[in-house]
Amino acid sequence: MPLRIGYVREHFSSPLLQFAEADEGRTITLVECPSGTGQLISRLTKDEIDVAMQAYKLAGSYVTTPLNWAVITAKDSKYEKISDLKDSTIGISRLGSGSQTMAYVMGFQQGWPSESMNFQVNNDIRGLIDSVNDHSTAAFMWEWFTTKPWLDSGEVRFIGSVPTPWPSWLVAAQPSVNTEALKQFLTTLSSYVRSFDSAESRATKNVNFIKSRFGYGEEDIEAWMKTVGYPQDCLSIPKDVLMNTLSVLENAGVVKSPEGGFTVERFIDPKVVKLT
Repeated sequence: MPLRIGYVREHFSSPLLQFAEADEGRTITLVECPSGTGQLISRLTKDEIDVAMQAYKLAGSYVTTPLNWAVITAKDSKYEKISDLKDSTIGISRLGSGSQTMAYVMGFQQGWPSESMNFQVNNDIRGLIDSVNDHSTAAFMWEWFTTKPWLDSGEVRFIGSVPTPWPSWLVAAQPSVNTEALKQFLTTLSSYVRSFDSAESRATKNVNFIKSRFGYGEEDIEAWMKTVGYPQDCLSIPKDVLMNTLSVLENAGVVKSPEGGFTVERFIDPKVVKLT
């Protein structure tokens, strides 16, 4: 049975889409999760997908560079900078989602107590945009280039950005997934990632692929390509990435360290992952 791969249909997914197109359903099927990280986690929990580009046990890496989250407000709002958002209501897609986690990180950077932050669930990008424009929320956070078309159209404004203090995407999988099938998926994905990340592809076919699949302008695609990096081996995860991520999340009030501290082994599938 093909592995069910949950993903968010964004430009970062280009190597995965190329893999799926060539695979033609033999070893993987893609399951789109437009609401983002929260929906990926929910579908893993409900056994609707086997693997998420995002939890369960971490199985590998996908993107090595940070994700740049735009801080987005209404076209006519009173907010001009991130600090203006103190004590306001922030829109999120789901509880526990990336949009909520990054709001906590933003609050930590601004010196706001995590318990003072207010959230409103708005499900998806359309609901988030509507919520800032009807002023039920002050702002929301989403990936910069994904939301830039609404900035360009004048429907919203960007008042800042907060890059993740960790790599954009890791790969998570259900504990019940066949180990050999998962390793084969990650090995094959690595070849597509390396091809997409090559100097030749960056200089030629990547722009056309992203333009045809997502409709972004060439200038935006080229600007994004300058910021993104992919791993050479999707089965490897740097140990310091996990420890640094846990430290940031603990300081931001998102997670609480157990007695004795965190151990990396708790979060990975040792039968698959190569810690580096």
